[in-house]
Amino acid sequence: MTTRTVHPSYAPRPQAPRPGAGRRTLRAVALAATLPYLTLKAAWLAGSRTGIPDGSVLAEPGTFLVLANSVTLLMDACVIVLVLLLTQPWGMRVPSWLLTVPAFVASGLLTPILLGFPGQLLIRAIGFGADPSGSAQREPFLDPWVFNVVYGGFIVQGLALAGLFVPYARERWGWGRSRSRFADRPAGGAERETAFTRPAESVRATASTRVVATAAALGSAGVAAAYFFWAFGGTAGMGAERAASWSAEAGVVSAVHAVCALAAGTGALLLASDRGRRAWWPAALAWIGSGAALGWGLWPLIASLGPQLDGGEAPSGASQLIYAGQMATGALAAVVLTRFLTRRSEG
Repeated sequence: MTTRTVHPSYAPRPQAPRPGAGRRTLRAVALAATLPYLTLKAAWLAGSRTGIPDGSVLAEPGTFLVLANSVTLLMDACVIVLVLLLTQPWGMRVPSWLLTVPAFVASGLLTPILLGFPGQLLIRAIGFGADPSGSAQREPFLDPWVFNVVYGGFIVQGLALAGLFVPYARERWGWGRSRSRFADRPAGGAERETAFTRPAESVRATASTRVVATAAALGSAGVAAAYFFWAFGGTAGMGAERAASWSAEAGVVSAVHAVCALAAGTGALLLASDRGRRAWWPAALAWIGSGAALGWGLWPLIASLGPQLDGGEAPSGASQLIYAGQMATGALAAVVLTRFLTRRSEG
């Protein structure tokens, strides 16, 4: 009879505990929150005009609109897969990148909506959200209830996904737990440090990482300055039509993008500075900020190259430049975050 020695690197992956009532509730809520958007997109692809007023550019769909609706429907359907992955035992066996990439994209796209839409509702409730006369003359794009239903669903999705991802990350990687409270214990009782339980001083950032983090911080400062300028009523660089239709509600959106850009740059700098023993909060800052900056820089930049779905003028060259800077800032901060996680995992 022969025996086989198991190398420590082949230790079993952590097993997910049975989801409690709280996580089962969040799972149900997240899945239910995808239904309004998926239903509308499927209806539009089938030819329905539900929520589309007469005169809207969406009333005459072409190839671009069919493609856009198909892609966005698929993106929201991926939320269902992500929710199941975070709550099923097989989710612990999925390769890390196959989870973190869609989770990063989802958090980046949903965070500005989660912050901006309630802010717009608040501005409207206190009487500062009236549409200026310039925008009132334009043909309607969608019925108002569509925005409330869709963005409300996105907000619920974002909150539920965050509530599911945090405990999953704690169980699999030790995110957010102190060293004394958390360490994977393989057979034999020996503690294994994880990326977020190891002291920050144990692994130093390389010079190239610090350069990338500095570039991300400088980019975030420039992008935030431009967005704050627009948020507080500045219209230079917007384009004539956007400047004429500026409102306090639009200012809220600009302010949110400015804050997310600053979060990306600040998180990158903190991760590259090797300061502090609790690394989870700068990593969370960089995660959320870089995802939002990258997603909401890339998305409108791509959209600006095609036909304008709302029937308005195309973004100005200055706006496209800011979108590109926003995207670059998010990408640089994401590089720092990736290097940080890799460095501490291999440390």
